[in-house]
Parts: sequence; structure tokens; C-alpha cells
Amino acid sequence: MDYCPDKFNIGVLGGGQLARMLHQESIALGLNINFLDPDLRCSVAQVSPGFQHGNFQDYDDVINFGKRHSIVTIEIENVNDKALEMLANDGVKVFPQPHIIRLIKDKGTQKEFFRSNDFPSAPFEFIQSKKELESCILSGKIKYPFVQKLKIGGYDGRGVSIIKSEEDKDKILDSPSVIEQLAIIKKELSVIAIRSANGECSTYPAVEMEFHPDANLVDILICPAEIPGDIEKKAQQLASDIARKLEIIGLLAVEMFYLEDNTIWINELAPRPHNSGHHTLSNGSVSQFENHLRAITGMPLGDTTGLVSSAMINIIGDDDAYGEPIYPDFDKLISIPGVAVYLYGKQEVRPFRKMGHVSIVAHSLTQCREKVNAVRPFLKVKSKNL
Repeated sequence: MDYCPDKFNIGVLGGGQLARMLHQESIALGLNINFLDPDLRCSVAQVSPGFQHGNFQDYDDVINFGKRHSIVTIEIENVNDKALEMLANDGVKVFPQPHIIRLIKDKGTQKEFFRSNDFPSAPFEFIQSKKELESCILSGKIKYPFVQKLKIGGYDGRGVSIIKSEEDKDKILDSPSVIEQLAIIKKELSVIAIRSANGECSTYPAVEMEFHPDANLVDILICPAEIPGDIEKKAQQLASDIARKLEIIGLLAVEMFYLEDNTIWINELAPRPHNSGHHTLSNGSVSQFENHLRAITGMPLGDTTGLVSSAMINIIGDDDAYGEPIYPDFDKLISIPGVAVYLYGKQEVRPFRKMGHVSIVAHSLTQCREKVNAVRPFLKVKSKNL
């Protein structure tokens, strides 16, 4: 089949680091790709001539941007899905589909989707306010320990509060939320599924994620996850089943809990490239970003297996860093064999803000973990005023 890149005119809502990596992977495919973001200094603005200034939450901005493209996709869920629905009705291909974005960006409708389709997840309740939650605790309807997740707007650890006892009540959030039973977790996993416009579906191997103790975001991931073979198979099957049930076109990250009783609960979904897939830029597979572009343009999907053991570590701002970023040990970091550094070009560092990531490849998981320990001292991000 002849390939003509010019027939694809792709618009992306969002200009953060995921957009930057999408742009970089689109170059090899020769694709025409543009980005919309309200931040003139966003990550993709520095590298893409197709950056356009505008608000991806504003109806008119999304309509005006989208109608100039044959395909529209996202790198963030918090977009104007009503505008995307109108574009789809007018013949623009919107992937993932607007109704899927609407379902997933509300953690409440996610949970209802899991329950109605018999996908295993933590028992849950919905509450509308802090007052209602305190009343449910008092009546015994909700028992400690539990996790509170804002229904709308939470990301990178924000909008999530772990309430273990009465002493944690000051952490309760005062917004409509999902209240989940606290999982007894052996490991946190993620599987990325990719489904194309022609129905082809593949999954990447499960990765295990270790979270930053203060920021409540992914600190490191290891691939492949060190889990039994039957759990690996079940995790990949669940991700594939969810992607097929949704009939999503594009990437779907499925975060999971591998529990102490050797069962799996689905935690959350993300209908876009995801932090848990960054290692695919270096591990010998076709990257999650290229596969997302392949999926939405109807190309055959690429290999998802990978050739080597790999790890990824997020580079985040120090807990007292505000201002222009400085990477004090960068020369030492890039001197370590098997280590690739990806900086996101963010011009302001803040505490725990993702500023980049490091990918590590090695011949074994043992060597991966050794390199993780070797690079950790060199991952500091400070600011000029310190």
C-alpha cells in the first residue's frame, strides 16, 4: 500500500511533555502535526513549528483548531469534549472518541463502567462534599482506611487523599469524590493497550510502578514487571478487554493493583500516552507515541515486546525549588552507559513538578535496578534562586 504522509493532518489538544514526545516521534513518520495549548512556554512550543496558542478547554478555540485538521487527538483528558463531539459530527476523526474522553475524565463514570462490565476494581461509594463524607464515617457506611479521589480534575497525585484513621481527617477533600476501599497492594502495575482504527489491538508488557512517598506520583517503573506469568497474562488480557469493550482508537493506559491475595483490581484509565510507557522510547519496541500515531492514522501497529530489560525514573523538582531550573549533576548523569535523558524543556521548576525522565536499559532486571541506584544521586532539579 502506498503511504502518503501529507494526507494526514493531525491536531493535538495539549502541549505538555507528552505532546513534545509525540512531535518528536512524528518526525520519522513525516506527519503533519499541530498542537493547541494556552501556555506560550509549554514543552511542545519550543520544538514544534505547528504550535498554536489557544485554550483546549474553550469550545470556540477547540472548534476553530479542530476544523482545520482531518484527525484530532489529545495528550490530556481535561479538554472540551462537547466541542470534540461537534467536530466528530462534522466529519473530523476524533481519537480517542469524545464519549470515551468524557467517560474516563470522570473517575465516577470510570468506576461505573468497571462495575457494569464486570471488570474487577475496589468497592466504592460516591460522596458530594466533606460534610457528607464525615456523616458517612460517623454512621459507619464508610470505614477506615479508604482512598478519596476527586471525580474531576485530579492528576499526578493531586486530588487523591489516603485516609487511614481519624487522625487523617484534615486531609479530606471538599468536592464530589469517589471513596474506595484501601487496597492491600503487593505491586502497582500498568499495561498500555493500543487499538487501531481497523480494530487491531496489542498490549505492551506490564510494568511495575513505585511511587514517590511525598508527591504521590510515579517515581520509577520497571519493565517487565516482576510478577508470575499467569498474572502477567491476566493483566494484559484485562487491558485488551477494556480497550476492545470501549472500542477506543488510540492508546489506553490501564493502571492496576496486584493484590496480596494474588488478584487484580483495575485502578484507573488514561486514554492517551502515559508516564508508564516512557521506557518504550529506549527499550527496542515501537514507542507508545509512534504506536498512538499509527493507531489513529490506521497504519499497522508496531512491535510492543521490547528487546531488553528497562526502567524509567521521573526527574522532578526538589521540594524547595521555584524558578528557572538547574540540573547540577547533568554531566555525571549522561555519562552512565545505558542511560538516556529526556528533558521536557519546562522553563520553571516547582516542587515535585515533572521536568524530565531517565530511561535505563540493561541485560537483566538486576542490572536495571543497579543503574537506578547509580543515577538517583544525579537527578536533582534546583532553581537559580537557591
